[in-house]
Amino acid sequence: MPPMQSANAKVKHTESAMLRDVVEGLSLEQKQLPSKYFYDTTGSRYFDEICNLEEYYPYRTELGMLPAIAKDLSHMLQEPCDIVEFGAGSLVKVRLLLQNMPQIRRFLPIDIAGDHLRSAAAELQREFPRLDIQAIEADFSQRVELPDRNSVKKLGFFPGSTIGNFSPQEAVAFLDRARQSLGEGALLLIGVDTKKSPEVLHSAYNDSLGVTKKFNRNLLAHINRETGADFDVEKFDHYAFYNPGRGRIEMHLISREQQVVTVEDYQFEFSQGENIHTENSHKYTPAEFLNLAGQAGWRGVRKWLAARQLFCVHLLQAGG
Repeated sequence: MPPMQSANAKVKHTESAMLRDVVEGLSLEQKQLPSKYFYDTTGSRYFDEICNLEEYYPYRTELGMLPAIAKDLSHMLQEPCDIVEFGAGSLVKVRLLLQNMPQIRRFLPIDIAGDHLRSAAAELQREFPRLDIQAIEADFSQRVELPDRNSVKKLGFFPGSTIGNFSPQEAVAFLDRARQSLGEGALLLIGVDTKKSPEVLHSAYNDSLGVTKKFNRNLLAHINRETGADFDVEKFDHYAFYNPGRGRIEMHLISREQQVVTVEDYQFEFSQGENIHTENSHKYTPAEFLNLAGQAGWRGVRKWLAARQLFCVHLLQAGG
């Protein structure tokens, strides 16, 4: 068995980005794994299932809001525009914008799960044959250079409260990079989950069918496939809870027993009950989020708030 690596193990620069992220995350005192690796083809399918669960209110709430929002935007934006979706996934919500905004000429969906993205983009192209669709396989959490940058106004689209997966500092950094990618004067339509009853939040991330559990544990299966790691997925339990002090849902994987996991030449010990922190989902009041966006050079133009303040969609503008 290869020698056990220290808690400060550093992977060689020649290794893959995923391997570097996994080794560095598991070397921390509080082990963690980047949530962006949830979204391989299987993980994307599980997330689509989560979105259809009764307990998972963010998806259906925002979906119900978008037709009216799209009509409002169509009246507000008279000139042609390009729409750029960050973390595009299955391209379900953007259809509601495309159906109600004839001024959209080009669609640039960005997602890390390339095969899933291209499949969804091909289906969308059949539905909107006159639309110029250019799928971009990339990590949207980093700066993305858009192809054939032109003078047409850019409308960024970031639905689903994914912004909450970033820490507040990371959210500011992402919003700043998105502003740079989209250009001066661009708009950003962004979904933000709100603070609410802990019971409602708990149910949303601990569904009765166990789909979120499968989604969380698939992260380990994805790492196994891509890096040759030997996580025994069945030896980890899903655990999610609301942390009111930090205003966020935390998602973890709990080791059911003492075990050793090998990731290439690195080995990591887990004690029984030790956890891997896999995701956060921060919740914001509208005022809290606008303050965050302001730090990244965005100003609020308009907001749409769902009944019972379940969810909020903001329209931001870059620069001034």
